[in-house]
Amino acid sequence: MSLQILYWHWLVAGMLLIIAELFIPSFTIFWFGLGAILVALFLLAAPGLALSWQLFIFALASCLFTLLWFKFIKPRMTDRTKAGMAKEAALGESGQVIQAPAGGKRGVVRFATPLLGEDEWPFICDDPVHPGDRVYVMDLSGNTLIVAKSAPSGQ
Repeated sequence: MSLQILYWHWLVAGMLLIIAELFIPSFTIFWFGLGAILVALFLLAAPGLALSWQLFIFALASCLFTLLWFKFIKPRMTDRTKAGMAKEAALGESGQVIQAPAGGKRGVVRFATPLLGEDEWPFICDDPVHPGDRVYVMDLSGNTLIVAKSAPSGQ
């Protein structure tokens, strides 16, 4: 008795692996599911493909998909902002004043790299500041930064 695996067997296996990723969040099972679906496509094109070649294509495709994900795609998706981090991540950061505080209104400071998810923040400052001045974050008060014109000690 010869074992004959048809394209739909690989297709079902691939879909089951991709669905398993919903319950086992490792984001590697997904790539094995795509490998199985690729073998199903190969079998549609060449129905007489030997089982050894099917397994070879599955292993190679799964490894390549996984390698591409971890080596090239995932590193480009990292969040380079400091969103979601504690306020300590913001302390000492410097930004440029784009609107000085005047008449009881808060000023606005802009950061080159987003700070806690935003690149512009309202601020309060005890020192007189003008647009273009560099200021440093000393503390946070709600959604307002408390800044100073001089860098905090240690910088």
